[in-house]
Amino acid sequence: MHADARQIWFINAAHSFTHYALLILATAVLAMVQQAPDAFGGEYGPILALGTAMFVVYGLGSLPMGWLADRFGRRGMMVAFFLGGGASMVLAGTVSSPLGLAVALALMGAFLAIYHPIGTAILVEAAGARVGRSMGINGAFGNIGVAAAPIVTAFVAARWGWHWAFVVPGLVCIAVGLLYLREPSFDAGKAGRAVKPFPDIPPAVVRRAVIVLMAIAATSGLVFNAFTLLVPKLMEERLASSPDLLPVVGLLAFLATLCGGLTQYTVGQMIDRNTLKAVFLPISLVLVPGLLGLAFAEGWIVLPLAGVVAASIFGQVTVNDTMTARYIAPELRAKLYSIRFTIGFMGAAAASPLVGFLHEATGDLALSMVVLAAFGSVTLLCGVVFPNRREELSPELWARAPEAHAVRPAAAE
Repeated sequence: MHADARQIWFINAAHSFTHYALLILATAVLAMVQQAPDAFGGEYGPILALGTAMFVVYGLGSLPMGWLADRFGRRGMMVAFFLGGGASMVLAGTVSSPLGLAVALALMGAFLAIYHPIGTAILVEAAGARVGRSMGINGAFGNIGVAAAPIVTAFVAARWGWHWAFVVPGLVCIAVGLLYLREPSFDAGKAGRAVKPFPDIPPAVVRRAVIVLMAIAATSGLVFNAFTLLVPKLMEERLASSPDLLPVVGLLAFLATLCGGLTQYTVGQMIDRNTLKAVFLPISLVLVPGLLGLAFAEGWIVLPLAGVVAASIFGQVTVNDTMTARYIAPELRAKLYSIRFTIGFMGAAAASPLVGFLHEATGDLALSMVVLAAFGSVTLLCGVVFPNRREELSPELWARAPEAHAVRPAAAE
């Protein structure tokens, strides 16, 4: 296997671990209220809120990662991701107090923050010309983590206890990190692949793309995280309310989020043949009605509706990652990914307390869905104003773009 292919596989694995780890608590809390009420209490909302610090650190921690990679190297940062993230999961499984769990989760968030800015930059470089396809596959791996977290956590917690739901994936993450230690630092040129020069995109177009991208990051980050957090609870409330059905809850959540993984792969294939806006708008249009439907639906209709919403949310992620790859030069990508993911993850950090507060106040998830639908409408509006340029598919055309000709006379003066 070539060096670039090996890098892609490790980065894909890291994406799975990232989203899996972030969602362990969302299902483990359903076991904790039954298995450890004396230590953590018997209420869903307060225990879920213990993950707030994890998401805050996860969001803020993304900001310096591009600069830290310049100092310590991308390989070193990814090694820290695997070993530190795995060790933090193991630590979370050994605590026996709310404060201890909150601290362990915050430490986990610090290491998980490495992946998106650094791993995505490595992936784009290793992918070459097939960025859309690689982003789609990578997104599917991330969704495997999202989908596997509830079903595996539910099974392990029901069988061996909630502690092992953290410890087992932590040990696996450490094992993969030890394998990654054998990998040398990756460089596309040294890997034997020709690297095409990045096109000279007119600054006005880049500014518009970046502004819209940051706005999308802020809103979609909250929607993504809130939805993935509340899916297990949604399935429990609407379909499997008995404590004995925890594995069934995990299976239903897995089936719903699996739709997102399939969509991400399909969207990745479409991106290489279509402009980003042409792909983004259709998948964004179904989000708001889907969330509103989930606010009031009961019974088995909840499962396909949740699948549609997951498909829309996860499909958008693949498009968003590719936006940066198409409009930002390689030397700036890690830093911009750091800024973008920080903005997105700060929105995501609000998801845990928001869902917990709304559920505590109303006793169900209906209002949470309505609030997420409002944020989803903002994401749709951002997609409407995003550039729709055929130059994305033929970068050599940027030199003949109208904005490029408008800039040259001013520069000559």
